[in-house]
Amino acid sequence: MTDLALLVLRVVTGGLLAGHGAQKLFGSFGGPGLTNTAGWMESLGLKPGTFWASLAGAGEFGGGLLTLLGLGSPLGSIMTISAMNMATFKAHAGKPIWVTSGGAELPVVNIAVGTALFMTGPGRYSLDHLFGIRVPRWMSALAMLGAAGLLVVGLLSEPEPPAEPVESAA
Repeated sequence: MTDLALLVLRVVTGGLLAGHGAQKLFGSFGGPGLTNTAGWMESLGLKPGTFWASLAGAGEFGGGLLTLLGLGSPLGSIMTISAMNMATFKAHAGKPIWVTSGGAELPVVNIAVGTALFMTGPGRYSLDHLFGIRVPRWMSALAMLGAAGLLVVGLLSEPEPPAEPVESAA
């Protein structure tokens, strides 16, 4: 039963995260696409916007897809946790927790699921299990260090203050 529960968590969460990333990267499912996501990232102080939008999209789309398939575990979890941490602290900071108020409710749930899957592994019903794939610990550690470094850089980025209105000389 545990392996079936892990499959349900992976398919639902990984599939939704992959779709969310596809919105950012490709404009799928009514999403903004890379250019509009890049502009939004810059408004959060994440410059260059295309770089950060690509990272966010890759973390969500790629990490979600790896999670859904149970492939390359724990890399999918690391990617999604990283993207959701950035979303929590940059896009949802200073708001009440609930999504209805623009809060981080959903990213926090995704972080919890990613953490649980990181700790348990993908389970028997996964491509890792089917093909006997084991990601070396050094690779997982390197991915975690890279994700942590990017998170620190992103958190230290400050949005630019709004421009002062220009008064016309009449």
